[in-house]
Amino acid sequence: MKSKTLFIPDWSLESLLFQQGYIPIAGVDEAGRGALAGPVVAAAVILPIGNFPFRDSKTLSAQQREEMARDIKEIALAYGIGKASAEEVDQFNVLKATHLAAKRALGQITSQLEINGLVTDYLKLEFSKPVVAVAKGDSKSLQIAAASILAKTTRDALMVQYAEMYPHYGFEQHKGYGSPVHLAALVQHGPCPLHRRSYKPVAQARLFE
Repeated sequence: MKSKTLFIPDWSLESLLFQQGYIPIAGVDEAGRGALAGPVVAAAVILPIGNFPFRDSKTLSAQQREEMARDIKEIALAYGIGKASAEEVDQFNVLKATHLAAKRALGQITSQLEINGLVTDYLKLEFSKPVVAVAKGDSKSLQIAAASILAKTTRDALMVQYAEMYPHYGFEQHKGYGSPVHLAALVQHGPCPLHRRSYKPVAQARLFE
């Protein structure tokens, strides 16, 4: 029986660009692409060189993510957080909306300093400098892991706020993903303004309105 390979995020992806003189490099990741409701949120982070405990946000508890998000914001040389709305997901498709959210996050950093390259979790972003986009990047790069934590905690907090505005759907529980509770609420109440009309479960639920 083969054991699963455990990746510990480090600077190996960034080193590919550091060796060519590209400094600083930002890590980029997103949260919410697969959700039925709410925005796609992207984060970009530039950390100082060092060892940090940041990991892929999916492997952390909610409390760990919150604690690390606070640390990242204190430690980072620069960071940015951008989002694209459900309406933009429907208008452009989710991949283009994700790129738009990432562009907005990066814009917050470039207003402070020049970014000379990116490492991403397989987001092939259009950027004037080199982009290293690899699968499972959030388990390989400390900066992508940090970005994944900021994107996830920011989006989760937004969905908790939206739950107060639209209490029928349980957004505080499932954060807009297609859980049985969410799907049942869609059938009973129909979609709200936060739902992505272009997603099949939401489109089907509209038949019951």
